[in-house]
Amino acid sequence: MTDGVRMPRSYAFRTTTFDREYLSLELLKRIEVVRGPASALYGSDGMAGLVNFITHEPADFLVSKEGDAPKTLGGRIAAGWSGDDNGHTLAGTVAGKASDSLQWMLTATTRGAHAVDNMGTNDEPNLNRTRPNPQDDRDNAVLGKIVLRPHAAQRHVFTLEHVQKKSDVDLLSSRNSLPLRGTPAQIAGAIVDEYSSRSMERNRLTWDARFGLGVDWADHVRTVIAVQQAQSRQVGTSVRNTLPLRVRDNSYAERTWQAGLQADKILRSGGWSHKITYGLDHVRSDITNLYTGLAPLPPEVFPLKRFPDTRETTSALYVQDESVHGDWSLTPGLRYDHFALDVTSQAGFYPPAKQPGQSLSGSALSPKIGVLYRATPQWSVFGQYSAGFRAPDAGQVNGYYENMAEQVIIIPNPALKPEKSRGFEVGVRGRLDRLSLDVAAFTSNYSNLIMDTVLIRGTGTAADPRIFQTINTERARIHGFEVKGQYDWGRVAGGRLATPFSYGKARGVNRATGMPINSVDPAQLALGLKYDTAAWGLRLDMRHHAAKTAKDIDSASSVKLPNTQFTIPSATTLDISAQWRLRKDLRLNFAVHNLTNRKYWLWPDVYGLAASSATNDAYTQPGRSVHVSLVMDF
Repeated sequence: MTDGVRMPRSYAFRTTTFDREYLSLELLKRIEVVRGPASALYGSDGMAGLVNFITHEPADFLVSKEGDAPKTLGGRIAAGWSGDDNGHTLAGTVAGKASDSLQWMLTATTRGAHAVDNMGTNDEPNLNRTRPNPQDDRDNAVLGKIVLRPHAAQRHVFTLEHVQKKSDVDLLSSRNSLPLRGTPAQIAGAIVDEYSSRSMERNRLTWDARFGLGVDWADHVRTVIAVQQAQSRQVGTSVRNTLPLRVRDNSYAERTWQAGLQADKILRSGGWSHKITYGLDHVRSDITNLYTGLAPLPPEVFPLKRFPDTRETTSALYVQDESVHGDWSLTPGLRYDHFALDVTSQAGFYPPAKQPGQSLSGSALSPKIGVLYRATPQWSVFGQYSAGFRAPDAGQVNGYYENMAEQVIIIPNPALKPEKSRGFEVGVRGRLDRLSLDVAAFTSNYSNLIMDTVLIRGTGTAADPRIFQTINTERARIHGFEVKGQYDWGRVAGGRLATPFSYGKARGVNRATGMPINSVDPAQLALGLKYDTAAWGLRLDMRHHAAKTAKDIDSASSVKLPNTQFTIPSATTLDISAQWRLRKDLRLNFAVHNLTNRKYWLWPDVYGLAASSATNDAYTQPGRSVHVSLVMDF
């Protein structure tokens, strides 16, 4: 989410992916992460959790420095360079206070970059290439806010956000090696040049209002109304040896209305204090896609749609009670969700799809309860039970793809069921003079887990093509633990020294087959050392990525037999960063990432790569890189 407004969905069809990169990091103030299905207040479909990106407000730039008069005009200018992609960033913000009841802010950012570097060494302009392809990226964003306070009991925030991104890539790694070899048909269709472009745009308008009522049924009420338009386009052009030019022009658009009403009330009875929060949410998204171009693969004929035009709506009612009695806190909650996936038009989809798109709807109750016991002023114990509920999307229910050149067909699944989860978490939290410590263990059990594009039958011949379908697996379980905290060493040589640390590990198993769940990352350990003085700060961070071994991988579900999934070794990297506060309004940041120039992979980047591939180095992380930024407040 961004400021509580849901980001656009993500869809993938074969080599076409419409993702959620509709963000500009320069607009963000902080990032909030809630682990697990926080079903009561935020939505039951965040099965693993939620991430909320919080943007800046005018007050962030109008706070007066110590001893200075309050500001009526302020802002920030920032410039940066990143060595891993040769990226140049420039961002500027100006904020003002027009009166005691009105503040405003305008932020504009621009960024240009090239492909993210890696540790590949093969620079050939063909299929053997492991170095990044030539790439040019351009990101632009604007954020405007008006904060209106008619009186002390009301606050209205009007937000306009515009994010635009464009990327052009020369796909040298797609070219066939010279001299061309193979059958006459293979030589005729050999790729001699290929390039692609991608553009993304998101526009959001939000009204976020808070009212202090102080009546019997509510102390405060918050209303959020947002409209968001997102669109993405990908154009790929393939120049073939003697066959006609092939062009893929794929687009996706999503228009969303979101409305929320939330109230809270504090009640006291005997030794109990209650903060009751209740409300309703409604989200409606109109989604469309279009595939066109030149020279489609038989039997497809352009233009067409991978799934029909669809309206997705979700409505929810929820209530939560934060109760405190002595050293105990009890937080029960309940959320009712109803979803509807309605096909609004079959045009462009059926035909050529073999069957028309189907609508789907359903509902669920998702309970949650959290318990906290403050055993001593320093130590507390907590536990939580929460339920999750996630409906399938339009592409999973109705997505259709047919390519007889590769003997591949993806069929829809109108019988797909929503997936559900039941999660438990227990832990201990310590806040001592020097040590801050959190330890938690969790387990989540899933039913009807949605598995995308699973091979259900077929050998890959013209008479028996491979058939893929998104299906429900019966049962799955993910469990793990996390340790995090910080130790404060106190004053050392005029500065303050501290050691932050964290370690997390999780395992997943498909309980229907007994095989591992591939999407679970291997364990990670982070250990830091930071030293701060009034004029400067220095930080060293070590991160260890555990190996992803064959026993933790269901190879048959990730790559085609007889291949096996590429595994990754463990790796330890070091980062060093420093900040020099030249003046109270000017600071210089400097960092070196991967200080030892370690070659390593991250598991999500290589999932689906065969171990026998000669180009897996193309998916390595960047080597040693320098990052610099200069920030000035005014």
